[in-house]
Amino acid sequence: MKRESLGVFLKIRRDRVTPADVGLRSYGNTRRVPGLRREELAQLAGMSAGYYTRLEQDQAGTASGQVLDALARVLHLDATETIHLHNLARRTTTPTLSRPQPEHPHGRVLALLASLADTTPAIVLGRRGDVLAWNRTGHVLFAEHLDVGTPHDRARRPSIPRMFFLDPLTRDLYRNWEELARTHVAYLRLTAGRYPTDARLAELIGELTMRSSVFATLWATGDVADCTVGTMRLQHPTVGGITVNYQVWLQPDSPDHRLEVYTPNDIASADALRLLSDHVAGDG
Repeated sequence: MKRESLGVFLKIRRDRVTPADVGLRSYGNTRRVPGLRREELAQLAGMSAGYYTRLEQDQAGTASGQVLDALARVLHLDATETIHLHNLARRTTTPTLSRPQPEHPHGRVLALLASLADTTPAIVLGRRGDVLAWNRTGHVLFAEHLDVGTPHDRARRPSIPRMFFLDPLTRDLYRNWEELARTHVAYLRLTAGRYPTDARLAELIGELTMRSSVFATLWATGDVADCTVGTMRLQHPTVGGITVNYQVWLQPDSPDHRLEVYTPNDIASADALRLLSDHVAGDG
C-alpha cells in the first residue's frame, strides 16, 4: 500500500471535483482527467500551475496555511478534511515509523466506565480502535463470541477495525454495515494523518487493505471523517433487532482514547437493552 502524502490526497480529491462543481465551462471538449486539471485547480486557488504541480508531486516543501486553505476551498473540503490536509502538509519528509508503547486506559475513564455499571453499554477504544476496556453489556452487545477478559491482555485485545472487516460474525451483527464501514475507513484515514509515524497503525491499514477488498476500495476514495455520533442497527443473536445511538466522549488526560456510550434509539431497543442487561446480571 502506498503511504498517503499531501500529494496523494490532493490528487485523489482533485479527481472528484468536476469543472461544473466550480463553475467552469468545458465547451464540450473531451477531457483526459476525471476531475479538474492541475492548471485549473491552481488558477482557482490563486497559485501558479508549477507550484501546485510540485505540491502534488510532494516536491514543494512545506505549504503555508493560506495555500492549504485556498486548496481546501476549491476542493470543497469540510472542516475535518481541511484538518487532515493540514496534518499531511506538516510532513516535510517521509516520516520514519516507530512502534509506540502499549496503550493503557486512564484511571479517570475507567472510573467513568464503572459508573455506568452494566445498564448502559460502553467501550473504551484506543488510538487504533483496540478495545482497552468494556463493561459487560458493551461486551455482549458487540462481541459476545469473544472472551470478556481479552482487553486486559495486550496480545489479545480485540481490534474493532479488524473485527469489522475480517470477522464474519461481526459483519452479520450490523444491519447498516455498509454505512458504518465508510465511517470506519474515513476515521482511520483521519487518524493516520494525525499519527504518521505510528508503525502499528500503518500495519493495520496495510493488513486491512490486503485482506479486505471492501476496505481497499473505500480507502482508495480518500474520504476523511471524524466519528463522534451515529446510529448502529444491529441484529443481535440473543435479543434480535436493536438500534442504538452512539456518542463518543473524548478524554482530556488521554486524547488518543475514546469512551463510546450506546443508548437505545427507540422503545423496542430500550426493552432489548434491558433484556441484555438482565442477561448479563444473571450470568454474573
